[in-house]
Amino acid sequence: MQPVLIYDTTLRDGTQGENINFSADEKIRIAKKLDELGIHYIEGGWPGANIRDRRFYELAQKEVFSSARITAFGSTRKPNTKASEDPNLKALISCKAPAVAIVGKSWPLHIEQIMANTLDENLAMISDSIKLFKKLDREVIYDAEHFFDAYQDNQDYAIKTLLAAIESGADAVVLCDTNGGSLPSDIQAAVARVHDLFHKQAISVTLGIHTHNDSGMAVAGSIAAMQAGVTMVQGTINGYGERCGNADLTSLIPIISIKMNRDCIPRDNLPHLSALSRFVSETANMIPLNSRPFVGKSAFAHKGGLHVNAIMKQPRAYEHIEPSKVGNRRRVLVSDMSGKSNVAFKAKELGVKLDSAGKDSTAIVSEIKNMEDKGYQFDVADGSLKILLQKFTEQFTAHFELESFRVTIEKDRDQPCSAHATIKIAVDGNHEITAAEGNGPVSALDNALRKALGKFYPDLDSMRLVDFKVRVIDGRDGTAARVRVLLESRDQTDIWTTIGVSEDVIEASWHALADSFQFKLAKVKDQQKIISP
Repeated sequence: MQPVLIYDTTLRDGTQGENINFSADEKIRIAKKLDELGIHYIEGGWPGANIRDRRFYELAQKEVFSSARITAFGSTRKPNTKASEDPNLKALISCKAPAVAIVGKSWPLHIEQIMANTLDENLAMISDSIKLFKKLDREVIYDAEHFFDAYQDNQDYAIKTLLAAIESGADAVVLCDTNGGSLPSDIQAAVARVHDLFHKQAISVTLGIHTHNDSGMAVAGSIAAMQAGVTMVQGTINGYGERCGNADLTSLIPIISIKMNRDCIPRDNLPHLSALSRFVSETANMIPLNSRPFVGKSAFAHKGGLHVNAIMKQPRAYEHIEPSKVGNRRRVLVSDMSGKSNVAFKAKELGVKLDSAGKDSTAIVSEIKNMEDKGYQFDVADGSLKILLQKFTEQFTAHFELESFRVTIEKDRDQPCSAHATIKIAVDGNHEITAAEGNGPVSALDNALRKALGKFYPDLDSMRLVDFKVRVIDGRDGTAARVRVLLESRDQTDIWTTIGVSEDVIEASWHALADSFQFKLAKVKDQQKIISP
């Protein structure tokens, strides 16, 4: 079977998603990562639309791309104008991208009612625009916008637009489900008809698919199109895009490669897929979706005790692929739904030894269920879970002990609030009292503790808090309700989460904060043991 060409439009269609925006420099960094993965086409933007995208193509000319062809996006010429004089097409020429994607109208509804154009003039716009770029020896990919809606309303005209593009020299024609409302079965039937027509007329052109996720079926629609003969698939990393997004390449690529056993990106690069997903999320300043198939944090997470018991014997029992194939990993969650298998698996993962008879596991499961009934949630707090396991098995070493702290908040008229914290701790019998300010009480407490511990542990500069979440556990008690605080911390190599629960938000924050520092200091000690055994 023919290899499937992967066409990425994260940097163009992806940026049309709500709250997603990239600078030109960020686009270059993402493009380099896409190229390293083995993506065939990278659509960088619309140079005729804004300065940022023009800047991207200027920067791209200075880069070397080993796998991908940089592609510029634009629309057909305007009605009743010359293609060579159209400002949008001029911008595509001047950006010097080796490939161009030209989008044209397929649907009479858009042509006649939205654009107030004629069907014949629309065909001429498609032809003239493509001919202009073929004279310049550019690769041309024609995007047939709203093709599947057009196919339902006026099948003959929809196909005429494709033939106009092909007769003018288009190297590829891409059928677009622009509104994202087509069912996979409808997409498959339309693609099969087009593919059969091309075969009968001996038309040699790459056939592509571009789907949106408004019905939650963008990936399914793309797969259906491939089963009907498509050999180019367009999509975005993490499914970013306008409205409900585009087909998600982090799902499509492993489906094509692993499930369909077809060539797309080099298979040796598949383990980099999860890291790429996180890199794009981080660059977009978007919280990664834990439940995202294949690459999400929860994609191979197991919580039920029976499930965990099964995967410890045979992972295939509850995993459709080996997680490492896409750069992900198996996770076992410990919660009030856990059994002994969960605890045993998690203890091994976290490096905590349990007794061989299983007595520790039984007692720990009981304690965890009691604590989760009070509001703890250990399936999202590995840092605190490790400390709990160590304490329960008498393997925990406290690197500091709290003697007292005081936090004050001041508000003067129109001035912003200021927070101050004073803390007293003990380290190996030595006492230290420090004070610090912060942007809020937790920040002040963090700064004070960090300052106090710095006298004894000089390796804390690499650690920082990256996320702080507060949840009311049961709001029926009003201001007396217990709250759950989750703190996410990181250093150069790891990310860990700790938890605290109390009726007082400051006390809950302290418990999470103290666990975070205990976790980090234990990690430092373990690393020192490795270096100096």
